[in-house]
Amino acid sequence: MNTVITFFQDLASHVPDLLQPLIIALAGAVPFVEGEVSAVIGVWAGLNPIVAGLAGAIGNFVCVTVIVLLGARARRAVVTRRSRTPESVPVGVGGPGTVIADESAIADSSTTAEGEARFLDQPPVEKKPESKGRIKFKRFLNRFGVPGASLLGPLAIPTQITSTILVSAGVKTSWILLWQGIAIVAWTTLTTLIAIGALGLITG
Repeated sequence: MNTVITFFQDLASHVPDLLQPLIIALAGAVPFVEGEVSAVIGVWAGLNPIVAGLAGAIGNFVCVTVIVLLGARARRAVVTRRSRTPESVPVGVGGPGTVIADESAIADSSTTAEGEARFLDQPPVEKKPESKGRIKFKRFLNRFGVPGASLLGPLAIPTQITSTILVSAGVKTSWILLWQGIAIVAWTTLTTLIAIGALGLITG
């Protein structure tokens, strides 16, 4: 990640002034860099702090918006497909009116200890353990809801990932974008002010 930050620092320092906000916006769209770090990069590259903060926040929010809209669309497609497709289970598992799979599939099926039907030639999928950041964010979500989780989320994982989790949980798109936008502005403003203060102390 330090390599990515260094890359954007060097790039912002060597491009014309008119292009610097674009570079900072692009940096803001990168996970783990986002608006808060990209704004610091802009300030340290000599860009006006207000412009740096706005560029970083805009880049971050545009990226989150695209992720949320695409994720919500994909989720709706999956939910719609599942609602239209009758569930096929082996004989004896379902009740009256249950749609039964074809005989060849039934012959190759079994039931796990949890009672879930699966095919013998397809081993059960093992779920990968969640990262500490995801676990922490979900705790925020359970305790504080979408507003609190959005504001505290950057302490755990990037906004691009928190947005994906909220979409998969079925949270309304407008509600996600509202609070993610508030969180991005808040954190970008905070880090911009810190960068200004630190730069002032160094330059004396």
